Amino acid sequence: MWIKMHGTSSVFLLQKSFLAFLIAMGIIVTLSDAVCWRKMHKPEEDKNGCMINGKVYPFGHIERTEDCYTCNCSEDGVECCSLAHTPVAFDEKKCKVVFNKERCDYDVVQKDDPSKECFVYSRVG
Repeated sequence: MWIKMHGTSSVFLLQKSFLAFLIAMGIIVTLSDAVCWRKMHKPEEDKNGCMINGKVYPFGHIERTEDCYTCNCSEDGVECCSLAHTPVAFDEKKCKVVFNKERCDYDVVQKDDPSKECFVYSRVG
């Protein structure tokens, strides 16, 4: 109703604001790429696969390691990206972060009652 009362200039301003919001969200999504790392093989290393945190994985795509990474293993080296998304915006006074290895993600729960989840505004990773 408010927009109809104030004419087309208010509609235009609302559209510009919404467009600015969408652009800002696109920038935020672009900046929050997964946490990845790459390791090149040394000549003396195992030729049967890739050593990742003490375990040898076969060459090829690794859907999920024991430490919650997805990797690509080749004779040249290994490249892995974390499957977990780290919470960065939540009520740190009332809540704490707990890693859930079954889901390869972080739970944010109340410090006083860990059975209750907290709202997370933003995650990266």
